[in-house]
Amino acid sequence: MLQADADPSEFRYSATNNISYMYQVYCSYILLFKNTTKQDDFMAAQHLQDGLKMLVRKYYQPVAGWFDVRGDDIDVVFYADKFNDPPLTTQTLDIDSKELASHVYKSNVALLVPDCPSSFISRENRDIPMFLVKATYLESNDAMTLGVTYHHSLMDGTAFWTFMNNWASLCKQLYDQVSPGLVPLIPNPPSFGFPGISHLHKSELQVDHSEYALVDSSSFTRVFLSGKDKIKENLFVISVEQQHGLRQMAKEFGVSFNTMLCAIFWKEISVLRYNARPSTAQDISLFTCATNPRAQLGLSKNLCASPVINLAEPRPIGEVAAMELRDVALLVSQTVAKGSAEYVYSSTSFLLAQRQKEISNEKLGISGDKIMLVYVCPAYAKCVVSSSRNFPIYQSDFGFGQPEYVRPPYLPFDGCMRIWPTPQSACSGTANNEAPLEIYLSQPDYVDFTQSPLLSPFIVPSLL
Repeated sequence: MLQADADPSEFRYSATNNISYMYQVYCSYILLFKNTTKQDDFMAAQHLQDGLKMLVRKYYQPVAGWFDVRGDDIDVVFYADKFNDPPLTTQTLDIDSKELASHVYKSNVALLVPDCPSSFISRENRDIPMFLVKATYLESNDAMTLGVTYHHSLMDGTAFWTFMNNWASLCKQLYDQVSPGLVPLIPNPPSFGFPGISHLHKSELQVDHSEYALVDSSSFTRVFLSGKDKIKENLFVISVEQQHGLRQMAKEFGVSFNTMLCAIFWKEISVLRYNARPSTAQDISLFTCATNPRAQLGLSKNLCASPVINLAEPRPIGEVAAMELRDVALLVSQTVAKGSAEYVYSSTSFLLAQRQKEISNEKLGISGDKIMLVYVCPAYAKCVVSSSRNFPIYQSDFGFGQPEYVRPPYLPFDGCMRIWPTPQSACSGTANNEAPLEIYLSQPDYVDFTQSPLLSPFIVPSLL
């Protein structure tokens, strides 16, 4: 992190040494809180705003900063004496808490999540907020929701939930009047600035980076594409007993529990879509997963950055459908195992080299190819996995108890699969083997999961 010579109040660091260049999107969540103790000042907006402003100005100054594009670099710029404070908007609805909960379960983003500007970083779009909040209250004061949105180039899931829990802790201390007149301490003070990783270079490492796709500039987009089919979100719940069975199967196959889940869903998605449309046997069935290399890179969970990488394996849909489950599990395991520290360096170098080509083409007035994450591109069948089961999602206690429920908003693109903890996982911040898991999965509406002997036991009456 550097201090500018021209302006001693200015600080900046590069946001392109990690692979956040590909994550110029906003991510959102909806947190539902119940006013079980009937407190008049329950989750008061001013209380939340004061805590948020104190948090970003004291501990998270870059979150109250700006993006700055300089050539092939994207910097985060912030100052000691001026701030781009995260906006917090409010609304009050004349509905009951049951109806509010229904809007949460059905992912009513338009109602409960803040409106966002374009997330694409450019010289013309540098003032975009990095964090936004929408607080929804009820006339009855029985419940409320926080719709929270963050810019993915600055935070991954680890950094985001650390930010949320620090914000909640600070608000709780302010509400309880701990050390009045002093800025409260937070449990996990952040650090900033992605470390150099050039020492990880291995010239002998040969990688095709199938997680990325080069497309004609006319086809380029950063918006998730839903494809031609109507997409439906499906909810699966895996009980504790069912998890025990899956863990035993994973042990027999020599893979992890998460790998076992991914393998089951990838295979069954391929089987069901092939059975529905046999003519697609040679079309691509794509498995891709987001993985966080913090452990491989020796990065603290308190580093506010977005080092997530995606790993991908494309195969013909007929091939995946015909494979034994054990073989699919081993293929998923091999795909995930590619994500070494050296792979992260290779991925970063690959992206930056492509970005430099794109900038050169723009200067020369040449359209040229642009790079996209492959899961954004249309494919016949996709299983795009992100797992949040290890995140401390239910630790966000602002002084009035933990959330009743936290909802990952519906993303209407084919293949989106989210492994999600339930409230019973209790605030442990680690994968809890003794709590149910939820799986949110987006697939075309013609896919009938009741026809899958592996997935049908996880189907529950839909809240969606």
